[in-house]
Amino acid sequence: MNPLGWNPSRELAEMSDRLNRIFPRVPRGGNENEAMTVADWIPSVDISETTAEYVIKAEIPEVKKEDVKVTLEHGVLTVQGVRRQEAEEKGKKYHRVERSYGSFVRSFSLPDLVDNAQVQAVFKEGILTLHLPKSEKAKPKAIEVKVA
Repeated sequence: MNPLGWNPSRELAEMSDRLNRIFPRVPRGGNENEAMTVADWIPSVDISETTAEYVIKAEIPEVKKEDVKVTLEHGVLTVQGVRRQEAEEKGKKYHRVERSYGSFVRSFSLPDLVDNAQVQAVFKEGILTLHLPKSEKAKPKAIEVKVA
């Protein structure tokens, strides 16, 4: 029986958020001499697959298109950007701030079956949708059976 007001799922999520701020994820596969990017928060994503493509949808509300950068290098797709916090207003007092602000980075290792030249990114209503078409060699091919 849970005491009133205590939610173990919420506690676990808050602890995870705190740990992510202490130990942020860093993209792999980069050059050792490059400066490592540290993220302030990490957007949630959904990844799906059809016979024709992979689709990644990332939630990045209140982020401007010009503050988002998508790169594809050596089979790693990286989405990075920044969500800026509102300027403090005089006389406005916050009682709670739970949303994360600052820079974010997500990296995904892509399968060899992705046609890198056809990757598309669409940003609409706070959702970044990445379309990763499969190459022709990855698509199922029907083989005609001949009768001898």
